[in-house]
Amino acid sequence: MNTLKSFLLISALTGLLIWIGFAVAGELGLVLGLGVGLVMNGVAYFFSDSIVLASYGARVVSREEAPMLFDIVATLAQRAGLPMPRIAIIPEETPNAFATGRNPEHAVVAVTEGILGALSRQELEGVLAHELGHVKHRDILLGSMASVLAQAIMFLSQMAYYITPRDEEDRPNPLLGLVIMIFGPLAALLLQMALSRSREYMADAYAAHLTGRPDMLASALERIANWNAQAPLASARPATAHMMIVNPLSGGGLMSLFSTHPPLLRRIERLNAMPIEAR
Repeated sequence: MNTLKSFLLISALTGLLIWIGFAVAGELGLVLGLGVGLVMNGVAYFFSDSIVLASYGARVVSREEAPMLFDIVATLAQRAGLPMPRIAIIPEETPNAFATGRNPEHAVVAVTEGILGALSRQELEGVLAHELGHVKHRDILLGSMASVLAQAIMFLSQMAYYITPRDEEDRPNPLLGLVIMIFGPLAALLLQMALSRSREYMADAYAAHLTGRPDMLASALERIANWNAQAPLASARPATAHMMIVNPLSGGGLMSLFSTHPPLLRRIERLNAMPIEAR
């Protein structure tokens, strides 16, 4: 069911991209939107990891550059029965993390520089186990594809500001342009929400099982959220925010309804209700 749901959501994002192309430039835009959709899906499959890493300025590092990080990930990957992923560092002090790649054999786990000093070793293990949960469940390809498609949708939506859409009688329709500019990105966000929320709970539960310390992941989530509230991640973008372990763009009030992540307090409550297991 998760695979079917994910396929339908990726198809919906592709369909939205094609519709916006048609609305902005008619039949030519439809063909371009279809072409862009097919190309972007292909690009997302083969190069999504490079695109997402580049958007955050992340750099793949060697074991010599981050020995503790490598040791933790290697131990957890072996325990999970996964290949050792590449490790990347994001040059930001605000703690956060994500995983990307098209499959476990091409996975990358990325963390910010700040997370290494902000969390204890056990808290960091919980975060990295969560990201390996996404790798194990093959969420990383879906999240990366959604990210690339969302960026294309947002770009085309912005084009409606410069190219006024036309109606069926080939008359300028500025109202349609305004609708596309507002609701194109919003629709992409809602589809990302549908793709992301249940998978965050699954990755939390997997991390609790893999480490035996759900309380440490709960503590890490709270610390990361507090940091992001005080000093938001500078490189965060709406199209890729859903990939982070804690939403770097989340806000209170109405914006919390449109968060790509489940409510943080609910995640923490669920983790604290899980038993601690000796390892």
